[in-house]
Amino acid sequence: MRKQLSTRILTAIMTTDHAYAHCDLPCGVYDPAQARLEAESVKACMEKYHASDDPEFKTRAIAIKEARSHLVKEHLWVLWTDYFKPPHFEKYPQLNDLFNQATKLAGAGGTKGTVDVVVADQLLGKDR
Repeated sequence: MRKQLSTRILTAIMTTDHAYAHCDLPCGVYDPAQARLEAESVKACMEKYHASDDPEFKTRAIAIKEARSHLVKEHLWVLWTDYFKPPHFEKYPQLNDLFNQATKLAGAGGTKGTVDVVVADQLLGKDR
């Protein structure tokens, strides 16, 4: 009985012609809060960096800040490339420019490449 069920499931999967999804796993969960939390973490790392005199702590703060900056970009890219569709861009024509600016602010020319809290504030300001 178990083998028959397995065979039927495999047959059903293998005979499917096409599967369509907006991402690798059609989770349906899109929330800009993920990017915002990472951006807040970036700013906190910068503030802790400036408040410390410990060189090892500062090195760790920079490493974490850079990793979190990259996560901001990844979360934004998922929204930009997977969630938003042509009707969104028609209704909100500033979306492309907004996401372009925000991902650049999270990149090497932005929060990833600096410990300037003002740059983190600029990134956080992009969600308003």
